[in-house]
Amino acid sequence: MTEAVTPPPSPSPIPFDEGAPPPRKTTPGDVRDGAAVALVVGVAGVLLGVLWAWLAPRVQYVSNGQAVFLRNSESEARIGADGTFLLLAAGFGLLSAVAVFLWRRRGGVPLVIGLGVGSLFAALVGWRLGLWLGPSSNLPAAAAKAGKGVPFDAPLQLLAHGALLVWPLVALGAHLALTAVFTRPDPTWPPLPADYPPPHTHTPNPSHP
Repeated sequence: MTEAVTPPPSPSPIPFDEGAPPPRKTTPGDVRDGAAVALVVGVAGVLLGVLWAWLAPRVQYVSNGQAVFLRNSESEARIGADGTFLLLAAGFGLLSAVAVFLWRRRGGVPLVIGLGVGSLFAALVGWRLGLWLGPSSNLPAAAAKAGKGVPFDAPLQLLAHGALLVWPLVALGAHLALTAVFTRPDPTWPPLPADYPPPHTHTPNPSHP
C-alpha cells in the first residue's frame, strides 16, 4: 500500500512583538541618578566661572578725572570674553556628556533631564560667578582708585546671552550621539509555539490498494 504525502499546512505568521518584554519603566533609582547628575553638573559651573574670569581677555578703561573712556576703542576683548565663555561651555558640555554616558550607559529619561537641567544651571552659575570674580563693576570707584590717566580693567561682561545655552545643547547632543553609536539594544525574539514547525503527516491514499 502506498501512502500519499500531504503537504504540511502553512504555519500561521508569528507576530514579532509576541512575547517581547514590556518597555522599561522609570524606577526611583533612575530618578535618583538624574538628580545626582543635575547636582554634580551644576556644581561644575563653579569651575566654568573661575576659568572664564581667569582666561577672558580684559577690556581697559582710562579716566581723565571727569569721565571714563575705552583705552582702545578698536579692541576685540569684549568679543573675546564671549568667545572664551562659549568655548569653555562647549568643552564642559562635551565632558559632562561623556562622563554621564560612561557612568550610566543605559541612559533613560531622568538621566537626560538631569543632564539638561544641570548643564543650564551650571552655565548660569559660571556666568554669575565669573562676573563676581572679575574686575569691579563700580567704574567710578575703580577709576578713582586707579588715578587719572591710568588704565584699569573693565568689568567682565557676557554680551551674547545665547552662550548660556551652549553647555546644555552640547551636552544633550553629545550624549544622544554616544547613546546612538555605542548602545545597541539586544534583540528579543518571541518564543516559538510548541507545535512549530508542524510535523509532516502521511495519510493513506484509498485509490491505491
